[in-house]
Amino acid sequence: MRYAFQVQYIGKNYSGSQIQLENGKMIDSPTIQGELEKALCTLILGKRYVNRDPNDNNRPIKAIFSGRTDKGVNSLGQVVHFDTEKTIVASKFLYSINEMLPDDISVSDLKEVDKSFHAQKSAKKRYYRFEFINRRIKNAFDGDLLRVKFKTDDERMQKSLNYLLGEHDFSSFKSSGTLNPSTICIIYEAKVSRVGDRVFIDIVGNRFLYNMVRTIVGTLLEIEGHNLPPEHMKDVLEAKDRRKAGMTVSPFGLTLMKVMY
Repeated sequence: MRYAFQVQYIGKNYSGSQIQLENGKMIDSPTIQGELEKALCTLILGKRYVNRDPNDNNRPIKAIFSGRTDKGVNSLGQVVHFDTEKTIVASKFLYSINEMLPDDISVSDLKEVDKSFHAQKSAKKRYYRFEFINRRIKNAFDGDLLRVKFKTDDERMQKSLNYLLGEHDFSSFKSSGTLNPSTICIIYEAKVSRVGDRVFIDIVGNRFLYNMVRTIVGTLLEIEGHNLPPEHMKDVLEAKDRRKAGMTVSPFGLTLMKVMY
């Protein structure tokens, strides 16, 4: 049987969502996948699984994610599926696994799905939000959020983001760590909103390149910080050259909000 659930996590204490290799060996650092698989094996199989090599096909239970998130990135709606021969009672399972997981990881909305469902391959859209603080003076409760000291203009930022809508080659916003050679993405929505001194950049797309959202935000802030015309975003997009875009901003403040199927 195949089950899927949503995972919420605060990413600052983890080296990304999924187990990673370096020079063919597993990186010995905590990941969301590693914590989930340990909990799933303990809860469902009654044993603790230590070897977390992602290339080990004999792993008792594999947690398949809708997509990778980097170190420091949060999630409200990451989707994960796994297979097991055991029947699971959702209410009991959710209580038990949440008691086992670290305080900064939680699971919700467990349901049985068809074997044809795949958390990553079946996904149609992904919705990310980047939040930053637009204030010159710091506040003790700002936490890890990026603080932009110069004033940003919501209308100008929206005009900049509008150039990203539709299907484009996003090579200019791709970091060198991108594993998938395809650079074509479709952006369905890109919006700016503000509550007090907190600014939200919401972007919905069919897929995202490595660090793409963070580089888009960096370019947006470069346009605002240097008072460049919003059309500069279009120029960067059409250049298909990472050197033309702005910096890749901190992962803190970036959250995977929802995956749509």
